[in-house]
Amino acid sequence: MFSEEEWNEAWKHPLLEARLEGLGPREAGKVRDMYRAGDLRVLVATDRISAFDRVLGAVPFRGQVLNQLAAWWFEATRDLVANHVVSVPDPNVTIAREAEPLPVEVIVRGYITGSTTTSLWYLYERGERAPYGVPLPEGLAKNDPLPEPIITPTTKAAPGEHDERLTAAEVTERGLVEPALWARVQQVALELFSRGQEVARQGGLVLVDTKYEFGLQGGELVLIDEVHTPDSSRYWDLAAYQHGEIVHYDKEHLRLWYAARGFRGEGEPPPLAPELARELAQLYVTVFERLTGARFEPGESPAGPRIQRNVERALAELGVGRG
Repeated sequence: MFSEEEWNEAWKHPLLEARLEGLGPREAGKVRDMYRAGDLRVLVATDRISAFDRVLGAVPFRGQVLNQLAAWWFEATRDLVANHVVSVPDPNVTIAREAEPLPVEVIVRGYITGSTTTSLWYLYERGERAPYGVPLPEGLAKNDPLPEPIITPTTKAAPGEHDERLTAAEVTERGLVEPALWARVQQVALELFSRGQEVARQGGLVLVDTKYEFGLQGGELVLIDEVHTPDSSRYWDLAAYQHGEIVHYDKEHLRLWYAARGFRGEGEPPPLAPELARELAQLYVTVFERLTGARFEPGESPAGPRIQRNVERALAELGVGRG
């Protein structure tokens, strides 16, 4: 965990954006800033945090945790599926090989939970017994484990639009992914989830559900984006769950804080309180340490000059020209 001195320094210099010189235009997402360098992408995980399709503020250390944890998982699952990572030259940066993304987000769920209108529990509670085309037994209660993990795919919506629910069959029926490839994607997704649940349990956590994104590189299936982070996954504390309590170790903590204050995406959000930012930073770092078994080491602050220096060195070593 970070020290008081490290927190105070990071609070003064959160990484709000990454403006790198000599790399062409910056493409800004909700969390990541991205630059293209030949057939590579330079992905910078900032400290921005979003919910309800809105960027709500910045949480120091968050970008570093997301980047380093995803990198750890990419390496830890390389035996299951190839991935797009070329190098991780900086705590906040991943250099990745370009891939042709599949037009489907692959969501794997191990528990029946949630409160949104697309959640399994919401649909099940209202009498639907085959949400996303997957038959579920009678008698399930909220937060119960499912008989076995299930895949509930969605479309990948354009910016500003919402993902659309799909059944596994509709992925091929609509021609989104050809059948043999989709069968391989589902197999790999379930293997990844099983690995994730095993590691999480060893760290005193429950991997409840998660999202995977896949792409193709030269016709080969690769895992892209991020994997098993507190942004792309739902984690609960294992000990609390075994005693009937749900303690979130993911971005749900942020959503609940805002929902309790009446904000669910409409109107002007309340400012992200400093005490909430610190709680979230501690939460993200705790997840990192529990999963990896390593101590979190904050990167040099402010991060901007460090990132510029490390990216320049990494691209030079890869023989990639800038600009």
